[in-house]
Amino acid sequence: MTDAHDYDYSDRIGRVEPSATLAISNLAAEKEAEGADVVDLSVGEPDFDTPENVVEAGKDALDAGHTGYTSSNGIPPLREAIAAKLRGDGIDASADEVIVTPGGKQALYETFQTLIDDGDEVVLLDPAWVSYEAMVKLAGGDLTRVDLAPHGFQLEPALDDLAEAVSDDTELLVVNSPSNPTGAVFSEAALSGVRDLAVEHDVAVISDEIYERIVYDADHVSLASLEGMADRTVTINGFSKAYSMTGWRLGYLHAKGDFVGEAGKLHSHSVSCATNFVQRAGVEALENTDASVEEMREAFADRRDLLVDLFDEHGVDVDVGDGAFYMMIPVGEDDAAWCERAIEEASVACVPGSAFNAPGFARISYAASEERLREAVDRLVANDLL
Repeated sequence: MTDAHDYDYSDRIGRVEPSATLAISNLAAEKEAEGADVVDLSVGEPDFDTPENVVEAGKDALDAGHTGYTSSNGIPPLREAIAAKLRGDGIDASADEVIVTPGGKQALYETFQTLIDDGDEVVLLDPAWVSYEAMVKLAGGDLTRVDLAPHGFQLEPALDDLAEAVSDDTELLVVNSPSNPTGAVFSEAALSGVRDLAVEHDVAVISDEIYERIVYDADHVSLASLEGMADRTVTINGFSKAYSMTGWRLGYLHAKGDFVGEAGKLHSHSVSCATNFVQRAGVEALENTDASVEEMREAFADRRDLLVDLFDEHGVDVDVGDGAFYMMIPVGEDDAAWCERAIEEASVACVPGSAFNAPGFARISYAASEERLREAVDRLVANDLL
């Protein structure tokens, strides 16, 4: 048997590590395959089935033969529905300013590739979702990071820090509200501060709003709806979180001007188009699924409050987010070692905060039943992890 061929790998692929969240997920799956009862709080995925009307719309589309290519940027009914939804958020949007993508992640990837050249500065707000850094590095960009952890993960009290980071040399700023991994929802005052800096320094902004339907005691504000931001904001969203459609892989981006034409080059040469019948299910999700979304949102709110109470009982003080379904818990300095102990000793899967550039924390997802959340906390306490 000959040795495997030693490929000469590209520099760009050497700049990035595999996804830390998926690595933990895989470890949890391995333990479960060995027979362990793992409480998996590592996944960024709602634990609800896709709403039945959406599933039926997908089946109907299959039965109707919608299995071929679509126009690259998406079927007109879906792009129209997305534009209408964005207008409802206060964004001046038309269907021809939308690209429908196989998942929100692809929309982000295309945006970074379209805007970033070698050496361009991209500003991230930490803790930041793991794939932003990887996507910036794959595009050749350089990272400047602003830490929100000392400010309870909120942006408004960190605006002075952000002002020090953003300059005329900044090419792009990434804003994710509600935030993964913290659940923080940035205030209108915070986003107005972003607007002022972006206009002053002529900076483009990505507004990742994938969790915007999962908000509790706050109001979600779309960045592109603020005065002066429509022409410099790429709004990213999708169907995975709000409609529990993670495996359907459906997302989109919206931007004004020439952006769709430029990003569309990459889109057409890479993925061609999002899946035909999935796009048709997406129209149904946008137009007829509000009751299911609200049911999920209320369940997540109850779970968040339960966890806050459970942690409080054990003297663990957490910064409570107003959106998404994540919580950052303080675990001390070596968060990777803590998470390793949690899965090995307590069979509870969490993601190390250092994966999000937030050492000393672990991210837990409360996309799990209240019974399983109680079980997870009990196990962590029993193993002296809390």
